[in-house]
Amino acid sequence: YMNLLKYLFSPLYTDPNMVNAGEMNGSGNLMDFLDEPFPDVGTYEDFHTIDWLREKSRDTDRHRKITSKSKESIWEFIKSLLDAWSGWVVMLLIGLLAGTLAGVIDLAVDWMTDLKEGVCLSAFWYSHEQCCWTSNETTFDDRDKCPQWQKWSELLVNQSEGASAYILNYFLYILWALCFAFLAVSLVRVFAPYACGSGIPEIKTILSGFIIRGYLGKWTLLIKTVTLVLVVSSGLSLGKEGPLVHVACCCGNFFSSLFSKYSKNEGKRREVLSAAAAAGVSVAFGAPIGGVLFSLEEVSYYFPLKTLWRSFFAALVAAFTLRSINPFGNSRLVLFYVEYHTPWYMAELFPFILLGVFGGLWGTLFIRCNIAWCRRRKTTRLGKYPVLEVIVITAITAIIAYPNPYTRRSTSELISELFNDCGALESSQLCDYINDPNMTRPVDDIPDRPAGPGVYSAMWQLALALVFKIVITIFTFGMKIPSGLFIPSMAVGAMAGRMVGIGVEQLAYHHHDWIIFRNWCRPGADCVTPGLYAMVGAAACLGTVHTDHCAWVTPVFGNLQIA
Repeated sequence: YMNLLKYLFSPLYTDPNMVNAGEMNGSGNLMDFLDEPFPDVGTYEDFHTIDWLREKSRDTDRHRKITSKSKESIWEFIKSLLDAWSGWVVMLLIGLLAGTLAGVIDLAVDWMTDLKEGVCLSAFWYSHEQCCWTSNETTFDDRDKCPQWQKWSELLVNQSEGASAYILNYFLYILWALCFAFLAVSLVRVFAPYACGSGIPEIKTILSGFIIRGYLGKWTLLIKTVTLVLVVSSGLSLGKEGPLVHVACCCGNFFSSLFSKYSKNEGKRREVLSAAAAAGVSVAFGAPIGGVLFSLEEVSYYFPLKTLWRSFFAALVAAFTLRSINPFGNSRLVLFYVEYHTPWYMAELFPFILLGVFGGLWGTLFIRCNIAWCRRRKTTRLGKYPVLEVIVITAITAIIAYPNPYTRRSTSELISELFNDCGALESSQLCDYINDPNMTRPVDDIPDRPAGPGVYSAMWQLALALVFKIVITIFTFGMKIPSGLFIPSMAVGAMAGRMVGIGVEQLAYHHHDWIIFRNWCRPGADCVTPGLYAMVGAAACLGTVHTDHCAWVTPVFGNLQIA
């Protein structure tokens, strides 16, 4: 900056080292001076900060030259139009690729998660649900059982029940989890060390003007996409939603390198990355508007108005691409899409407040314990063996998770089940209520009922799953693998909220004459929705772990409808 001031005020300042008379008199073009120390943008060194003023001046000068040349010929005019529309083309390409990768990741995770328990004989690439969709022998009562899908014990030793079958399935479940985790950490360690973690803190740093070479490279994109599938399929207490933002930004960096307008200007490149971050959140949570708000409030340092509209366009394209792939088979952008038909009442604010307190305690516990564990990992010999750490944590997770059905399944499916309201077609243990045979109510207006043995069994299993999830997430997050924290945080809150909701529901049913229930909960009415409590608990825990509450809760829960 001192050299720039000397140049601008050269008639007032004389430097004995200057021998060029033109420079002494202040002649020449300012952009020529700016280009002297930096012949090209590539001269920015790694782990250095870009010059925002210089990048803005370069873009202004480039735009001025294009405008002046467009008047010379038709070809130059067409080139100016192509330059003006190149931004929208880049947004289109980012949306298409980000949506496609998100759909492929969702399908692959679904298949590989079920692969730990069995295989589809008719088509090995089908997941359990897809395999039974194609079967004509599936009944309503046994909708999850079909001849085409066989567990490993049925396939290897022709036994589906008994201790030997259970032990074999148990062993193969652990073996598959260890294979997935070992392959993931090996690929990250050998080919793309930048692919570990969620990537969002580094994305914030890059968008603020910092240079991290290779963090958004093509190798990072490839390895992060592959290892993200492996890590989530291994059953570790991690999510894929945070890393999807990193994947989308890698897509944005790749396409921006194809256009000189963005490849030669680091400031313009960051406009593309801001839009890519919005597309990543859009495909992660099915919320295009929430993605734009996330990019605007959370990650972007420079966000002009045109970037706002381009971010929204990229998020929409990514969302429509994901919906056309339909990875969840429900024509929705997310697995846990729910609609609640019963309103909440003022008396329910008290349990909601309790869930908020629980979320705050969970956030405090997680942050303090995870920081302490990461500090210990860094200052002891444990940090020298990242592969061994991943293998040990995966083994512990698989051994403890398999006996409990709520920890054995994928975390996204668990959240979906906890959010769902119990209807007439639900077969979950959480919906094992004692029905009145004389009930003639509509399907969407089933009254509160006494809990059956399945509900009480599910409550104990959820309590154990909650304790396990809280502890194992502290030690899992921060390992040298792709990892997101959204889904584990939501799962912790959803389990706590569902248990509180069932407790309030049963309390209102058995004591509807209490003063707190008398005015709004009549006998035979549908008063309490436990799934709503699960959603509130998930929002509370998510908001405490991630400090910017609105920026995270809005895209995650903005697509839930409460009718």
